[in-house]
Amino acid sequence: MKTMPKSLLLIAAAFGLAVAAFAHADKKTAGPNGGRILTSVTPHVEFFITPDRHLQFTFLDEQGRPVAPAGQTVTVTTGNRSAPAVLAFSRRDNVLLSDTTLPAGNNLPAVIQLKPAPDAAVVVERFNINLALCNECEHAEYACTCEH
Repeated sequence: MKTMPKSLLLIAAAFGLAVAAFAHADKKTAGPNGGRILTSVTPHVEFFITPDRHLQFTFLDEQGRPVAPAGQTVTVTTGNRSAPAVLAFSRRDNVLLSDTTLPAGNNLPAVIQLKPAPDAAVVVERFNINLALCNECEHAEYACTCEH
């Protein structure tokens, strides 16, 4: 049986370390309330669904701690595509909370329009709000932190 040259072993080891580092860098984390963190805006924002089906946006500092909204606005369009619901938000304590609840259903398409500052461009996020619980972590699928 032939032995593998040392250079190939070193390349294989380096490749394994690079893959591990990439996987670790891509790891998802939940927000302070267990919601999904949206990183397309600065400051980052946690998208969270309260137990009574209101949407809550919590803005986060660089360490992931909640900070009070400072001029940010949010609009969410969700529900049945033929008759979508547009949710408006008001500041409540240190979060933006939807004025109405989510429409019925546990897997809703959503278009989130975030304006990080009054003079900034609108940032759009699109994803399904899947309220089913993940089999691997304690979060709802919309905020799942697993690697699937």
